[in-house]
Amino acid sequence: MTSIKADKRLGFFTRLLDQVEAGDRYRLAAEQIAHAESFGFDSAWIAQHHFHADEGGLPAPAVFLAHVTARTSKIRLGTGVITLPMENAIRVAEDTAVLDLLSNGRLEVGFGTGGTRESFEAFGIDSDKRGEVYGANLKIVRDAWAGRDLGAGNQLYPAAPHLLDRVWLATFSTSGAKLAGETGDGLMLSRTQPRPDDNPDATLWDLQNPIIDAYLAALPAGRAPRILGSRSLFVADDRREALRLAEIGLTRVAARFAEAGHRIPGNSVNDLIRALDSHVGTPDDVIASLKQDTALARSTDIVFQVHSIDPPHEAILRSIELAATEVAPALGWQGPSAARLAAAQ
Repeated sequence: MTSIKADKRLGFFTRLLDQVEAGDRYRLAAEQIAHAESFGFDSAWIAQHHFHADEGGLPAPAVFLAHVTARTSKIRLGTGVITLPMENAIRVAEDTAVLDLLSNGRLEVGFGTGGTRESFEAFGIDSDKRGEVYGANLKIVRDAWAGRDLGAGNQLYPAAPHLLDRVWLATFSTSGAKLAGETGDGLMLSRTQPRPDDNPDATLWDLQNPIIDAYLAALPAGRAPRILGSRSLFVADDRREALRLAEIGLTRVAARFAEAGHRIPGNSVNDLIRALDSHVGTPDDVIASLKQDTALARSTDIVFQVHSIDPPHEAILRSIELAATEVAPALGWQGPSAARLAAAQ
């Protein structure tokens, strides 16, 4: 198993799921990203979801990130992901080119096939053909950024060839990882993923290490790997309070799973934490839990999110602080919060 020696980068991820109205979701998420920047996080990532508010609160990532650029100055801003089959590819190329200029070159662009079956139908796309549409749209975006002719002599304005080196591809499979490696893109690993029927007790790293292996094997010689490991964690000063809030959020998720015909084994808070690949508790609890994750150890970018726990806003801010000052330094991050912690010891 190949290991990754690069210095870790630290990211904050949000699906904008605060238990408030849409406008407040956007306001709170912007505050959380600004807070992450103040604690030295290297990047912030947002997801795109259409229609289903319980799965994600943001259908327009470029619009939201344009707002965030005005509140931040250093933190890199990423899409995790744009659901590319549902988009007009040229408009995606234009929006990202403009957004990168507005952010002074801070944009990272993650793409995926994602979305529920019903969402595809609303866009007039056959869900069974999402992979085919995704591949075609991704080629158009790359061609546009590269300045190639888009028909009738048209070329992208503003030009954005530099974005070709900031693409990330999300995947659950070794075949998807091989594609990301062959094209020299970044690899995005999910915070959780379905277990195969023949191995229901597999750990998340059991599933993701082969994906990393496929990516590294396909990566062109001399191309530095970019592996984003997203993980669900909620860090608090008090373990009992962390578990209390985790039980509220994860029980809500389990109920939605049950409505869809899926059952999570067990019903205790620890059962839910285990089934949903979450890391919950004090900094020491979370560090010990995350250190078991051999796929995260191989990631160049460790990206933390509080979903599907979704605690109150103030608890999210505190979790961001503790992740930066205590958890991430123990996992190899050497950012400014890690340096401040070392100086204080």
